[in-house]
Order: sequence, then structure tokens, then C-alpha cells
Amino acid sequence: MKIPQHVAIILDGNGRWAAAQKKPRSYGHKAGAENVEVICRAADKIGIKYLTMYAFSTENWKRPEMEVKILMKLITEYMRYCEKNAVADHMRIRVIGDRTILPKDLLEAIESAEETTKEFTGLQFTIAINYGSRDEMIRGIRKMSADLKPEEMTEETLSKYLDTADLPDPDLCIRTSGEQRLSNFMLWQLGYAELYFTEVPWPAFTPEELMKAVEEYDRRDRRYGGV
Repeated sequence: MKIPQHVAIILDGNGRWAAAQKKPRSYGHKAGAENVEVICRAADKIGIKYLTMYAFSTENWKRPEMEVKILMKLITEYMRYCEKNAVADHMRIRVIGDRTILPKDLLEAIESAEETTKEFTGLQFTIAINYGSRDEMIRGIRKMSADLKPEEMTEETLSKYLDTADLPDPDLCIRTSGEQRLSNFMLWQLGYAELYFTEVPWPAFTPEELMKAVEEYDRRDRRYGGV
């Protein structure tokens, strides 16, 4: 079976999953955070080398203030928890996105997790926080323009100025909970990725569901524009 080297997941459906159980949205977000560890370990077991999850977008700030506060608190708590578990699993943690407006405690948790795990060679786990692909490209182009002449700019050079400079492009992108769009997630990097959409909401996305996505990927014929 072909195993994708890099899998990207758009985590969707926490709120709808909670509503279906007559629970508040915060209950869904908490369950979703807990499921991250489950899927990280399943991905590592399958043989996936890189896993990237879309946790909080640049557009998510538009949500109700209380929900945003709850999400920031949950993500901060998760980063601390993730760091402890990463040591046992030898998992490296990276965070992509614009950090300039993140709360101080979350920023400290991110920096601690990245520093602690920077030499680990297990699953390479990336979390997108305050991430938007268009924002990423604008930030990258600004940096590149300061360093290079126009004639020196290529696809390869721009890739080196993106948040994902040290990561391979995803082979497979999964979106949970039925929506079929990328929502400003890794638009540059997903140019030739296989897309997989499932009705299953993120808190209910199990290792078995991950395997279904990998099996579907195995059935695809990736020609990259060739015949």
C-alpha cells in the first residue's frame, strides 16, 4: 500500500458534533483537542512521517469573543500537554501561522514545545494556529522581495520563504464534517495533493477513518499533469 508521506487535516465539525449531542460548542472543541493525540499516534503507527493540522485560522477571530477565548485557552493547554507526550513518542512539534497577535501564554507554550522537541525524529507534527494561506504568502513575498531581485524569484525560492519551508508538500489533505473546500489552508502547498472529504466530524474521526482515507489515497493515480 502507498502510504502518504505528509498528510494535512482540516479539523472541522466540533461545534456541530456537540450540538448533535445537545452540548455547548466548547464541549466539542475539548473533544476535538483530545482527538488530536489519538490521530497523531495512529498516523505514526501507519507510517505517515509528517502530519499537519489546521487548528485556528486567521478568519476564526471573527467568531464570538467568548468562543475565541475558550479556543485560545484550549490550544494553550493542549500545547503544554502535547509537549509532555511528545517526549515519550519522540514526536517533533512545529507551529505555522502569524504569531504576532497570539496571547503571551500560548506563545510561550508554543516556543517551549518547539524547543523541547526540535531534535526529535519521530512523527513530524505541525499545528496551524492563526494561519491563513493568503496571509502566509503575503508575508513570504514581502520577505523574499527584501532579499531578492525580481529575476531571482522562482517557485522554489518562494517555497523557502513560506511557513512550511522545511516541510515537504502534503500528499493527502483530509477535511472532516462534510464541507468540500480548502478554507484558505495551504493553498500553495496543496497544489498537487489528493483531496479526501468525509462526513465524519472531527471529534468522531477515528484511526479507522484515517485508514479509510489512506486506502483511498492508495487507489488514486497521481500523474502531476502527465498522462
